[in-house]
Amino acid sequence: MEKNAFMSKGLLITWGIFILLLLFLISPIVNHLTSFSTTTASLLNLNTIFLSILIEALPFVLIGVLIAGFISIFLTEEHIQRWIPKSKWLSVLMGCVVGALFPACECGIVPIVRRLITKGVPIHAAIGFMLTGPLINPIVIISTYMAFGNDMKIAGLRMILGFAIAMVIALIISILFKGNQFKKEILHDNNAIKTDKEPFLKKLNNMLKHAVDEFFDMGKYLIIGAFLAAFVQTYMSTKALVSIGNDLSSSLLVMMGLAFILSLCSEADAFIGASLSSIFSTPAILSFLIFGPMIDLKNTMMLLGVFRVKFVIWLFIFIASVVYFSLFVLANYI
Repeated sequence: MEKNAFMSKGLLITWGIFILLLLFLISPIVNHLTSFSTTTASLLNLNTIFLSILIEALPFVLIGVLIAGFISIFLTEEHIQRWIPKSKWLSVLMGCVVGALFPACECGIVPIVRRLITKGVPIHAAIGFMLTGPLINPIVIISTYMAFGNDMKIAGLRMILGFAIAMVIALIISILFKGNQFKKEILHDNNAIKTDKEPFLKKLNNMLKHAVDEFFDMGKYLIIGAFLAAFVQTYMSTKALVSIGNDLSSSLLVMMGLAFILSLCSEADAFIGASLSSIFSTPAILSFLIFGPMIDLKNTMMLLGVFRVKFVIWLFIFIASVVYFSLFVLANYI
């Protein structure tokens, strides 16, 4: 445990140094281009966005770590093996269906997925669950329906296309990746505690301990991701990015880029998407609504804290490619 704690602290210090160096390198540019008052205003804006992302995400992370703690203590490998189908296709389908019915945010779902995989859920089924959970759960669909003026078209397309895209990505994962794809330090910290014969209150206490450990483990990556998302939002011109999206291909990329950078909670992103519907086409709006909940900047940092870098990179490529080409091909039909 001491070794794992040391490695975690080392990683946190490394990221801290990286962020400080980044700030140091760009500060002359910012000072050169803006006045002191403008720089101060931008820093205040950075602070506001950073805090708003954290405040928005933390409740869902807390819910997620509590569920992760419950899975860790109350669910056994035997339970999981009994429920998960042996067929890759059926296990992916089950993961996507359970995710679609499960009200979770992209921040809170990472610790849940980590514990599910630890308990024996195949990586492809867990990824299917992770992709559909924040994207098409009942709360998200209702908020999307309301955001677009009680019109079911966008909400329905988000649900149907999002589910199909998640299935395709999870099936690709099932073909190309074996094993849990955890980082080495995560692998060494995944020994399950035998709690079958312990009293309920002892189990509950262990569950809360696991939730606290999970919260601090995931929390540092959430903070780093939230800061990077706030930094990019503050110093990157969103108007310039929007002006690029003139045709279908570029508008899809722009809206996917915005979804990644803004790192919005999936329960609220539909209202931002609706505000852009007068500027962008329906396929571009759908790319924003589908891509963002699957993977964004803060979520990527949390994934990097759990999975191998190579796996996260490929996962990002698969999500971006399938979302882009699916909407590009279907643009004339939606």
